[in-house]
Amino acid sequence: MAGTHVLFVEDDDVIREATQLALERVGFVVTAMPDGLSGLEAFRAEPPQIALLDVMVPGLDGVSLCRRIRDESTVPVIMLSARADSIDVVLGLEAGADDYVTKPFDGAVLVARIRAVLRRFGHAGGPAAGAGSAQDGPAVRGVLTFGDVEIDTEGMEVRRAGEPVALTPTEMRLLLEFSAAPGTVLSRDRLLERVWDYGWGGDTRVVDVHVQRLRTKIGQDRIDTVRGFGYKLRA
Repeated sequence: MAGTHVLFVEDDDVIREATQLALERVGFVVTAMPDGLSGLEAFRAEPPQIALLDVMVPGLDGVSLCRRIRDESTVPVIMLSARADSIDVVLGLEAGADDYVTKPFDGAVLVARIRAVLRRFGHAGGPAAGAGSAQDGPAVRGVLTFGDVEIDTEGMEVRRAGEPVALTPTEMRLLLEFSAAPGTVLSRDRLLERVWDYGWGGDTRVVDVHVQRLRTKIGQDRIDTVRGFGYKLRA
């Protein structure tokens, strides 16, 4: 992953410079910007392979910037939030972020989270890279049909009632995980491990928000909530 281009938007000079140095020390190429508008310009001028966005930046806040990026690209986005219990975490995920890290953060932890995201995105952000391997995803091949939803697991395309459905790579991986075991309840912890590549406990809000986003695209009644256990795809 050496040479991976990271866009980092953070208004605190000390955090921005220290984090940039920490990332460059392990081989990332970092474009660091102090506000959302300059971050958007940098994104459009030279699209990165991953974006790190602080929630509270001037001009264009991180959530709005994430929404703009998601309108134009499926590049992975990690939000940085000062409070783990902040509504900003959920807002960032709802805007299309793939993960978040709470500040203050340890540099090694941030690097690990970036690498985990890049692994599941095939480094270049494409959903097909690595999908279906024993390590990175369910080994499902062909076209699967669930009601009016069709999933082409090789072409990485989804249609609903014949119309294409635009999914982010994380949403696609989540749907593939469900489709590999239709009718089976999948716990949030399992989904964190399989989709988000967490080898440790993570915040289940990441799962809940992504499931809700997926429901809005493939149908609210397609994924059931099993209280106290997790979710399952209707067979």
